[in-house]
Amino acid sequence: MIQPLLEFLRTLTTPERLINLLSTVLTGWYGYAALCGIVFSETGLLIGFFLPGDSLLFTVGVVAGAGQLNIVAINLLLMISAIAGDAAGYSLGRRAGPRVFNRPDSLLFKQEHLRKTQAFYEKHGGKTIVYARFVPIIRTFAPFVAGVAGMKYLRFASFNVFGAIGWVFSMTMLGYTLGSVPFVRRHFEKAIILIIFISILPIVAEYAKSKLRKKTA
Repeated sequence: MIQPLLEFLRTLTTPERLINLLSTVLTGWYGYAALCGIVFSETGLLIGFFLPGDSLLFTVGVVAGAGQLNIVAINLLLMISAIAGDAAGYSLGRRAGPRVFNRPDSLLFKQEHLRKTQAFYEKHGGKTIVYARFVPIIRTFAPFVAGVAGMKYLRFASFNVFGAIGWVFSMTMLGYTLGSVPFVRRHFEKAIILIIFISILPIVAEYAKSKLRKKTA
């Protein structure tokens, strides 16, 4: 079970494999729909935390740069999917939050992930919805925790829309711009790791500042 899953994730984050998938199995709008479904699942379903959000968007940008996807259409569709995914996670949190917090661990669900997101939310408040877009795992659980905490929906929606647009646009356009660079293509996996590291730098900086303020106090 694990090996096929890893192969599937590798297909989603390797330009050549993704191009082959989009040109053979998921052709035309089926490909767009599948990519939208993956982005929605990662942000809207609690079991979607293992899906490769940042690396997938970067790869999608590379594929669009190769002419296999329309960069404008895919950006708009993925932004809508990301917004809808967070809205679904928020709604789930409002309706089933307490029951999920009491749910035992399973293969696709860990209480630890939920607790870490809750601590992150309590620290950063509404900005968590924007920050979390760039942090794997936290991205999946942040809207759910916002729903559990009872954040007003209009306030949540503003953070949701802003964060989704910024996340999708920045990741896909990085891939679209850098994907044709020979050095990036030769070291694609390292490039993805670097992109993810850069995306979480603001969070790391904020954490360091917080620690420094506590020591000073």
